[in-house]
Amino acid sequence: MKKVLVTGANGQLGSELLVLSSKYSQYEWFFADRTQATLNDLSTLKRQLIQIAPDIILNCGAYTAVDKAESEKESAYIVNYSAVELIAKYAQDNDVKLIHISTDYVFDGSSSVALSEEAETNPVNVYGASKRAGEVACLNENPNSIIIRTSWVYSKFGNNFVKTMQRLMQEKESINVVNDQIGSPTYAADLAQAMLDILESPNWIPGIYNYSNEGEISWYEFALSIKEFGGYSCTVEGIPSVLYPTPAKRPEFSLLDKKKIKTIYNLVVPDYKESLKKLFV
Repeated sequence: MKKVLVTGANGQLGSELLVLSSKYSQYEWFFADRTQATLNDLSTLKRQLIQIAPDIILNCGAYTAVDKAESEKESAYIVNYSAVELIAKYAQDNDVKLIHISTDYVFDGSSSVALSEEAETNPVNVYGASKRAGEVACLNENPNSIIIRTSWVYSKFGNNFVKTMQRLMQEKESINVVNDQIGSPTYAADLAQAMLDILESPNWIPGIYNYSNEGEISWYEFALSIKEFGGYSCTVEGIPSVLYPTPAKRPEFSLLDKKKIKTIYNLVVPDYKESLKKLFV
């Protein structure tokens, strides 16, 4: 029986994989939190990998505090770059299959068409730069890796935009949401299922893939959908990003083109509204 190691087990994606894992009893599952796969301490992480001895690694752990990363660059790079490099090297040396999760923030947002896996990367913040460095290290150390770039992840688990909006819409009479950053949300349960579909596929085609739900929207439009499904009476106003300054710059346009993953792995990608609805049932 193959052993699957999931890092970042308490995060949104790790939590959704835990839910799905009961349907995949052909695997032995090891869900590692920060103490069991210590991504910010490389010597400890090396020992842990040897001890766990996985056959498959789903690397869902990451430093994801986008604004904090601007002042905690070293911490972001240790987790998003150095730990990824170590995991990829371990996977290469021990014939371990590796799926690593990356982000749309590797792009600068200057595109006006959906971004393919071959589109030029040019991160505009520390988080994006650390994740891009991790991608490069991952494929350098282990060319057999699969990297999945995703965007705007939400889930019933953890902290995310949907939960924040639900709380604010119940607390406030009106809220402002930026309307000039374009992309598509990703329901973590859909991404988790896509990862398992790849794992179960007879094909293992290494390289970078994009995955998010279907739809091209702004955060403001996403908020309107949350308001609609939640039946909230709160007024939602769209504002430009300049009126909502943050320590880290965000890409203005980071819509991911998903043709590659749909073609190679025959995946059906749900529309974002279809998936969002599931959180309100």
